[in-house]
Formats: sequence, C-alpha cells, structure tokens
Amino acid sequence: MMIVGYLSACNMRQAGIVNMAELLEKQLASELSKMTLQEAFTLARAFSHYLTMMGIAETHHRVRKGGNMAQISKSCDDVFNQLVQGGVSPDDLYNTVCKQEVEIVLTAHPTQINRRTLQYKHIRIAHLLDYNDRPDLSPEDREMLIEDLVREITSIWQTDELRRQKPTPVDEARAGLNIVEQSLWKAVPHYLRRVSNALKKHTGKPLPLTCTPIKFGTWMGGDRDGNPNVTAKVTKDVSLLSRWMAIDLYIREVDSLRFELSMNRCSDTLSRLAHEILEVKDENPRESWNQSMNRSQSLPTQLPARAHLPSFAANGESQHPRLDIPGPDHKDGGTSSSTTVGNGNPTSPSFNSSQPFSQRKLLTETQTGKSSFQKLLEPQLPQLPGIAPYRVVLGNVKDKLERSRRRLELLLEDVACDYHPLDYYETADQLLEPLLLCYESLQSCGSGVLADGRLADLIRRVATFGMVLMKLDLRQESGRHAETLDAITMYLDMGTYSEWDEEKKLDFLTRELKGKRPLVPVNMEVASDVKEVLDTFKIAAELGSDSLGAYVISMASSASDVLAVELFQKDARLAAIGELGRACPGGTLRVVPLFETVKDLRGAGAVIRKLLSIDWYREHIIKNHNGHQEVMVGYSDSGKDAGRFTAAWELYKAQEDVVAACNDYGIKVTLFHGRGGSIGRGGGPTYLAIQSQPPGSVMGTLRSTEQGEMVEAKFGLPQIAVRQLEIYTTAVLLATLRPPLPPRDENWRNLMEEISEISCQCYRNVVYENPEFLTYFAEATPEAELGFLNIGSRPARRKNTRGIGHLRAIPWVFAWTQTRFVLPAWLGVGAGLKGACEKGHSEELKAMYKEWPFFQSTIDLIEMVLGKADTTIAKYYDEALVSEERQELGRELRNELLTAEKFVLVISGHEKLQQNNRSLRRLVENRLPFLNPMNLLQVEILKRLRRDDDNLKLRDALLITVNGIAAGMRNTG
Repeated sequence: MMIVGYLSACNMRQAGIVNMAELLEKQLASELSKMTLQEAFTLARAFSHYLTMMGIAETHHRVRKGGNMAQISKSCDDVFNQLVQGGVSPDDLYNTVCKQEVEIVLTAHPTQINRRTLQYKHIRIAHLLDYNDRPDLSPEDREMLIEDLVREITSIWQTDELRRQKPTPVDEARAGLNIVEQSLWKAVPHYLRRVSNALKKHTGKPLPLTCTPIKFGTWMGGDRDGNPNVTAKVTKDVSLLSRWMAIDLYIREVDSLRFELSMNRCSDTLSRLAHEILEVKDENPRESWNQSMNRSQSLPTQLPARAHLPSFAANGESQHPRLDIPGPDHKDGGTSSSTTVGNGNPTSPSFNSSQPFSQRKLLTETQTGKSSFQKLLEPQLPQLPGIAPYRVVLGNVKDKLERSRRRLELLLEDVACDYHPLDYYETADQLLEPLLLCYESLQSCGSGVLADGRLADLIRRVATFGMVLMKLDLRQESGRHAETLDAITMYLDMGTYSEWDEEKKLDFLTRELKGKRPLVPVNMEVASDVKEVLDTFKIAAELGSDSLGAYVISMASSASDVLAVELFQKDARLAAIGELGRACPGGTLRVVPLFETVKDLRGAGAVIRKLLSIDWYREHIIKNHNGHQEVMVGYSDSGKDAGRFTAAWELYKAQEDVVAACNDYGIKVTLFHGRGGSIGRGGGPTYLAIQSQPPGSVMGTLRSTEQGEMVEAKFGLPQIAVRQLEIYTTAVLLATLRPPLPPRDENWRNLMEEISEISCQCYRNVVYENPEFLTYFAEATPEAELGFLNIGSRPARRKNTRGIGHLRAIPWVFAWTQTRFVLPAWLGVGAGLKGACEKGHSEELKAMYKEWPFFQSTIDLIEMVLGKADTTIAKYYDEALVSEERQELGRELRNELLTAEKFVLVISGHEKLQQNNRSLRRLVENRLPFLNPMNLLQVEILKRLRRDDDNLKLRDALLITVNGIAAGMRNTG
C-alpha cells in the first residue's frame, strides 16, 4: 500500500496536482513515524536493495540496447569514418591514434558505499541477466537461471550490507586490482581489437601490437594527502602486490596459450631458442620442477571455476576472484594438506615465513619434489627436437614468471631474496621479447590467424598493463614538504625555510639541485611526520618510475613547491645508490603540481612560466621527461571554494594559461583532470567533458581520475568498460584533430567574468559569510552521521577543525546529495544568470549556449543536476530537522534553486528540465516511488537518532537509508 501511495503522489506531482500530492505525502510520512524500529529497519533494507536491483537492470538494458551513449559518442568506426570524410588524411588519423596517450587513474576516494561482497553479488546478477538474453536457452535452462537469480537475491538479503570497520589503504588497493581482474583484463583486448579493426578499415593499417592508446594508473596506496594511514610501507606493499597480481594473471594466460599453440612448424629463430631451452633442462632436469614448485601456501585464492555462471552452464572461468595478499598474515594452520589456488593447481604446504630462505627452499624440495602425484600433474616436456617449440618457449616463460612471482612473495614477507636478475622478469620488454618471437614465427609460417588470437591479446595486455597493472601515483600536500625542509634547514643552522620569500627558496633549491652531495644528514633525528615524508621518497627511489607514476603535489601554489619535491627525489636517489650499490630502477618520477583553489588556479600559468624559466628545471624536463610537463587541475576543492559555475570558468582559464606557458618554452603539456563522480565535484559524461575543454588543451594526451563508485559504474563489467574506453579514445581524438571552438568574441569572455563574479559572491555569502549556515548544514543533512559509514581509509577533514574550509569535498557533496538538494552543484548559478539576463544579455547567452561547447556543457550539467534535485524533499528535511530560527535560510535557498531552474531553462530554450535527456528524466521518475519513501524514512530515523545517538540499531538503519538513496541517485559524492 505504501508503494501505491507514493506512486500516486508522484503521478499527482507530475500532473500538477501539487496540493493533493502534498496531502498524501504527509499521510504517508505520518505512517512512517508510527513504525517500530524493526519495521523501519526492514523497510529501509527492502527499498535499498530494490533501488540497487533497479540500477543493475537499467545498466543491463542500456548494454543490451546499445544505450544513448552510442548516439552521443559513437564508436571508433563511426568517428574514424567521420574524420576521414571530413578531410583528415588516413596517415594523419593513423599517426594520431598510435601516438595517443590517455591514462585513466583509479582513486580510492570514499564514495563507494557498497561492500565488496555485495559488489560481487551484484556482478553475478548482471551476468545472470546476460545469460537470460541468450536465445538458445531451453525452458528448463531458463527455470534454473531464475532459481539462480532467486538464490543470489536471497543471499544478498541475508548478508549484512554495512561495513563494520574502515577499509585500510591496502584493502582499497585490492579493490582496484579486482576491477582489473574482473573486468579490464577482458575489456582491454576487446577494445584494442575494435580500435585496430577500425584503423585497418579506414587507413589500411592495423594498430601496432605494442601500441595502446589507453593505460591505467592508481592512487590507491599512494594518496597520502590528509591520510596518515598511507605510509611508505603501505606504498611499497601495494606496489609489490600490484606486480604480484600482474604476474599471476600472465601465468594464467601463458598456461592457456601453451595448450593452444601445439603446432610443430616454427621459424628458425624460435626453433633455436626452443632447442637451447631443452638443452638447459637436460643439463638440470630438476631445476624447472623445483622452481615451479617453490611456492608459498600464502598464494591468493579465488572462487571456484564457473562461480559466475548459472548452475546449468557448461564451462567458463571464474569472474570473481578473491584476492588475498601474500604475506605472513595469510598462513594455513596445517602442514600436510594442499590447497587449490590460482589456475587450479595444488600447491605445497604452508611455509613459516620466519624460516631462512634456504630452509624454506629445502622444505619445498623434500616435501613436494618427490611427489609422484604432482609429477603426474606436471608431465615431462617432450625432449625430441622440433616437437611443440611454442610450448617449450612458453613453458620457459611460465617458469620465469613463477620465479618472478615467488620473488615478490619473499619481498612482501620481508625475506632476503637472492634471485639472479636473469631468473625473473623485471620489465615488460623482457616479457614481450619471447611473446613477440612466437608471434613473428606464427606469422612467417602462415598461421597468422592463430597469432592474432589469444597470443595477440596477451601481447596487448603486456603493452597496456606492463608488470604493475597500474602505475601508482604518490600524492602529498605541499605544506608537508615545507615542514620537512624546515626541519632540515633548522638542523643545518640555515634558518626556517617556510619563512623565506619565494626567490630565496628558489635560489636555495636550485643550488642544491645542481650540487652532487645529499642534503639530508644521515644521522639527523626528526619528528615522525618528517620521517614519514623522507621515507616516502626513499621508497620512491627504490621502486622508481618502472613501478610508480607521478608525484602529485596537492595545494600547490608556487614554483618552489615543485623544486622541493625534485630536491627530495634527488637526495633519496643518491642515498639509495649508496645503499644498493647500483643505480635506482627507472627514472625520477614526474612531479605534478595540483592547482585546486580559485586563487591557485588563477596563478597556475605564472607558476609554470616561473618553473620553465629556470634553466635547471627546463633542462631536466627535456632530458628526463621527454620535454613533457604534466599539470593537474582540481575540480572538487575549487567547486567547494567558489561554487560550480565559477570553478568551471576558472578551470577553463587556468588550462588556457598553462598551455600558453608551456608553448612559450616549447614544452609539451599533459593536463591531469582531478574529476569527482558527481557534477558538484566536476563529474558528468566523459565525452562531453573532454569535448568542452579549451582548444589546444587536449593534444593527444590526457589524464583523468575515476573515483569511488564511478570506477565500478564505468568499469565494473567488461562490456561497459569497452564502451568507456572507446569514449575516451574517440573524444580525445576529436578534441585533438577537431578542437572545440573557443568563445566567438571577447565579449563572451567578459560576460562569463560578470556571471562568475556574481555567482561566486552569492555562493560565498551563503557558505562562508553567513554565520548560521554551518549549523544549518549540520541540522539539515546527515553530514555528521556519514562518518559511521566506514567507506574510506582517510578522515573526512584535512584538519581536525570545524568549518567548511577544512571539510573534504566528498562529504560536502555527499551530504547534500542525500537530501536531494544537491546544493554545491547549483548555488550561485541562478544569481549569476539572472544578473546577466536582467542587463539585457539573454540573447547573447542563448547564442553562447548554441555555439560555445564549454558554455553549453556547463549549462547542460547544471540542468542535469537540477533535474535530480527535489525542493519538496529538501523542504521536508528542513521542517523536520532544522531549528525554527534557521528555517528561513532554507526557504531562501530553495528560492535560489527555483531561480537557477528558471534561468537555465531560459538560456537552453527547453520547456522543462532534462528535455534533451529524456532517458535520464524517465529513469529518475521511475525511481521516485521508491526513492521518496527512503528520504522520508531517513528523516524519521535522523530525528530519533539525534535524540538517542548511542542507539546502534538506529545508526544501522540510517546507514542503510544512505545506501538506498545513493543507489537511487546513482551517485554519492
């Protein structure tokens, strides 16, 4: 009856019968207030799961029908054809695609509210829906599939949906690796085949095997900005774990490839290599066996094969692995049993990680080397010349991969490792060499169709993922570096670094960078915070650019911020060379300033110009980074600082200025976009975002973050991931070869400045100048209660103080999304647009909307979020939770939202919100009968919890409503 009531209320609102709708909603709210806690808890769970299932069904439907994405962003085939027909030569198209460098950086920003256990169950339901679409299912098969669906839903209902403890940074990193294994590992070869086929069709040449337009990075385990839980040891462990996972995945692929490539005919080069391998094995018959069995019981395990399939399905591999970290904390209690792991092969009994390596190796040889059962599982390779040469070569690759994996397990357990560098793979090029040899051999022997199958897919995976799957970025706040330099300069009696002016800092840093001695005294005793910074650079020197990506400096504001990091890198590498007795692996990390606040964005171009004017730095960029400067711009904090509209305009200008600065010095630039998932934090459709960048800012290169719940939404399923990768490729290609138009004349820029100034003033007057706002925010939203969610390893505030300034952007947006007010995405917009329209600029704004991609994208995104906002629900939160003296502020803000709606529609020319996105409007409307009760229920639970804040059952009920509303809104923060 409740669902029918809310459905009726929603229909009445849509029909304009507002008074009757409000009356019905009040009656339903009254019924909710009479519920017992257990009834409210059960209802919240039911609605929350229903909204999640609705989201899974919508995603499945979008994939099945091709979705609206295809109409906006087209496929590689369509875009390549469009460009060639538009006058781009096939050679230019081919070269631009081959040189494209896009990196998608997955971050652990705390917006993924679902437990990983439930995420896996949701993915299994998505797979079952896929199977249900198969036309060859018999009635019996379909009945069994429905039974499997019922089992999955029952399992979900009986599973605790709440995290009971905060995830560690390593937990977050494991979740990122699982995305690679469950989805991207399958999606990348499929995506690259589509790119290659489209290129061959339109240019006559396929994509080179080792060329990959898209790679992946990660911040999980490296982002220490405001997160004391990310330590130097965590970074090292996560990097090693990522390498372990990459090698484990390669072992599985090589195993399958060995089975497939059973032919005898091969090139002379491959034949000679196979004979050499067999001769070595003849000389050391036990070497291969002992090395392959020298494995720790602590290897990761995974769900049984076919776990993702319906019970009637014939075969298939596990889609949902369970990744456990190799290490001393993962031991089996017994010593006599074996465990099936990885690709299904039994492994040796458990080792005691405290034993010396030599003892553990002896244990392996004595306990498993003589096992006749194991020998049956690992039959001897044929020794006759010319027999299965591909299997011989790939068998050798597998042996070396297994030694590489074993080495990493020892490093993770802090056990001394005496492997010779020739016994394991360190770089992707080393692994590619035998694979490319096999490929060339197959091609030369007329077996190209085999070469272009599983082997080509493996080569492309190695080219994309390398030996680390995703290179790990490090991030730290600029103030921490200044504090560390303070400690050093004070120890050396040079004064306090942070008190120097910018020129003195630059003189000091440049002089030290040109010197050949370390700056930091070996025996200097420092505070723990300073030691952690220095330890991070020590780990960075040990791992190098082969494992790590960029070093990002958050809250960067000056050239000295960048040179300070360069100095720390130089110092750590000099010290590491002394300790290791050899050169550090790889090169120095790229140092990337992150400009976040409006003030820092306005100074970004000047900072880059100052940096590039320094001879040492410019020569360093040219020599060590191929003449490439990377600059990151932050969308979250700029939006929180000045409002979404002003932030968008300041980001646009900052990118123009940075590009111009680099062009002045002949330096190439890559812009790194720190976008969040929600529109309030710079999120939105990827294709539109890239297409609306300033001309010249996307010249074949781009980095962008994908955060929190958006990682799962965009890359959780292989078919969705393939589409997202295509969107990135085609959008960057079009922005490179057909850059978006700039503003038509200078007056448009002046008008943007005027709107931005009014918008920013309105936003800051409310958020920062109104003394009542902070209390209103705490009363009207569940911001304080969101801390109970345990969704991230880092604190919600950078510093332990009250105030919006130190509150992170994610809980700021998350809290307003829960109340359906979504204030950060629109506050100030109405005032700015109204001011421009009242001065007679309406027609000019309409022209800007039609002709300027940046302005159109900005207005469309604001319109999209206004379509999700609901003043009725926001009003209900205010009336029930906000004290009487602050309710007037809520009324004023709701009027601001209505003003924003009015003038956005005036400029877009739409009669109602989301007129140009009917599918989204329909999705929102379909959810309202379930989403609205969740909001009313949340209000009721908040009222009770604020009277009884130690009631754990109430707290659980509240968190379940948070999950449900996030599922219904399809985003959090």
